[in-house]
Amino acid sequence: MTEQREPTGGTGPGHRQVTLRRTSLGHYEAVNARGGTLAVGAGDGEDFTPVELLLVAIAGCSSVDVDHITSRRAEPLEFVVTAEGEKTSADELGNHLTDLTVTFTVRFPDGEAGDSARAMLPRAVRTSHDRLCSVSRTIELGSPVEMKVE
Repeated sequence: MTEQREPTGGTGPGHRQVTLRRTSLGHYEAVNARGGTLAVGAGDGEDFTPVELLLVAIAGCSSVDVDHITSRRAEPLEFVVTAEGEKTSADELGNHLTDLTVTFTVRFPDGEAGDSARAMLPRAVRTSHDRLCSVSRTIELGSPVEMKVE
């Protein structure tokens, strides 16, 4: 039996948990420990698919890092992050994503504070990728996933 751990939230260390409940064929509701909900689907409607949620997780994780670092210097005028990749099932590895790319489009106001934030942006993105973003770090490190049935 697996040890029960209290789920935590925020960006600090600790156990994370989401629960997915079926609402109908191919449609689910994800619930986090804080009560937040998100609709998940198989791709036949507007709900996010699991692959799209993985891309959201990568973009969201790095966005939080980069936003906190750069916004200390200046509030962005535009902050858009696009995560994309190619889904494939045509090889011996089975279904997976390749060519994952995260693109930051961030604009800051003119002036000294904006210049400081612009100068920090490449370093913030690099630091998120290399050290801070637990989502992309986990993917790149290749953490095993255990599947079990209760």
